[in-house]
Amino acid sequence: MADQPQKEQLLALRDRIDALDADIGKLISERARCAQQVADVKNASGDGEVLYYRPEREAQVLRKAMERNQGPLSDEEMARLFREIMSACLALEQPIKVAYLGPEGTFTQQAALKHFGASAVTKPFSAIDEVFREVEAGAVNYGVVPVENSTEGVVSHTLDNFMNSNLKICGEVELRVHHNLVVSSVTNVNSISRIYSHGQSLAQCRKWLDAHYPKAERIAVSSNAEAARRIRGEWNAAAIAPTQAAELYELEIIADKIEDQPDNSTRFLIIGAEEVEPSGDDKTSILVAMRNQPGALHNLLEPFHRNEIDLTRVETRPSRTGVWTYVFFVDFNGHQKDPVVRETLDEVSARVADLKVLGAYPKAVL
Repeated sequence: MADQPQKEQLLALRDRIDALDADIGKLISERARCAQQVADVKNASGDGEVLYYRPEREAQVLRKAMERNQGPLSDEEMARLFREIMSACLALEQPIKVAYLGPEGTFTQQAALKHFGASAVTKPFSAIDEVFREVEAGAVNYGVVPVENSTEGVVSHTLDNFMNSNLKICGEVELRVHHNLVVSSVTNVNSISRIYSHGQSLAQCRKWLDAHYPKAERIAVSSNAEAARRIRGEWNAAAIAPTQAAELYELEIIADKIEDQPDNSTRFLIIGAEEVEPSGDDKTSILVAMRNQPGALHNLLEPFHRNEIDLTRVETRPSRTGVWTYVFFVDFNGHQKDPVVRETLDEVSARVADLKVLGAYPKAVL
């Protein structure tokens, strides 16, 4: 009977957990009813098209959840739990439809679910320009596209689409990217002679592949999920793919976290039709067209420096409309409605051929 006190302690703790679960359930239900009432108020206002999802409001709620957190759960885990509660409550108002660069099992799908939660309706598309078209046509509410990787740099197709699109950037997602080497049930692990993956993933795992499979052929395909799908019928092939793709296609992970840089991450953009109000901690992205002439870059950047606006990214792309005209994509901290940002943009606009605000949006929360 020596273990009787321990059993009694466990029973008492389990009873306490059951009581807390009941309280949590009641509070979540009460929150959901409030969300429904918010939808009723919005629908009754008669102000035209109703916006159920407000990116700035979502970001504020998540930040408050992290500020209130007293542990032992991490801030990120606490925000993730609140994200799913908000996603489920928002679905009671109106399920959010989201297009993403597919197929299923890609990192872009993970980014979509991380940002919108599991209650969002996600739809895969095979190309970035298709995601833009779906959002522009109103077939979905938002799109999710990759824009840059910490190891391999920018995704040029995404930047190019902004040149001819009126869509706005409504948010961003930062996703820590871990790569796995996966095989199918028919793979002879000792005879792997070809490895499939997206070109960027192959590049991000170059040193690991050189060390472990120096003679294997590396074959670039459209996505890591496509690589995972393809190897199911090849006995001598493996793929580099995320855990989600391995689970989706019922593959075995034989080596995990094979990326060369342990802090490898990818940034994704949320694109939509409407502008986003300030959340209190925002970024703004602009597109600037200018002639390639001495001092051009200095003229563009000097007002930001003088007004102490922190630039987080400057990327150059050749323009499609002029041989000697270049386009700069610039990200900086602050919202376009902040007085100092507004004055700076007015000054920059007078110095360049064209300036287009791509969007002002909340910084990635988690």
